[in-house]
Amino acid sequence: GEVVSWADRIAYVCHDFEDAVAARIVTPEMLPDIVSARCGTARSRQLGTFVRSMISAAEQSGRIGMTNDIAEALAAFRKFNYENIYLRPASKQQAQSVISMLQALVEFYAGNSNLMPLDELLESGPRDNDDDVVFAAVSWVSGMTDRYACRQASELLGWLPGQLPAGIGV
Repeated sequence: GEVVSWADRIAYVCHDFEDAVAARIVTPEMLPDIVSARCGTARSRQLGTFVRSMISAAEQSGRIGMTNDIAEALAAFRKFNYENIYLRPASKQQAQSVISMLQALVEFYAGNSNLMPLDELLESGPRDNDDDVVFAAVSWVSGMTDRYACRQASELLGWLPGQLPAGIGV
């Protein structure tokens, strides 16, 4: 479990950075010096550095972890991603757009429960309890793909493209 936790942390930091570079949100030159000097700016070198550090730490201590110098670089890398990718104003705006759309869809389906297969969504079959209908609506909407949810918001709620989350083709 510890190996998986570290691997997940390493993978998302490196891949999210690579995706943000491809989207021109950040550049490799923006990385903190500690990250670029110790781990490089290319995903393959970063991943290799982090994996080798874990192997080295396990050989030295017998425990799952990372050498101190590279763990320090990983912490700086994560901080960079949070400040420049995840929590930047456009990301926060996108998150709010998604939340608003999902809430509106749940409210719509809760008020139009005949459009959902209630007997499949509720284990003991359809009920008239408002909480059960809301639960079914949340279950129904949570199973939608991004594109389908946007299409439903457009078709059922009359949302215009500017109201939908950006970058998701309808």
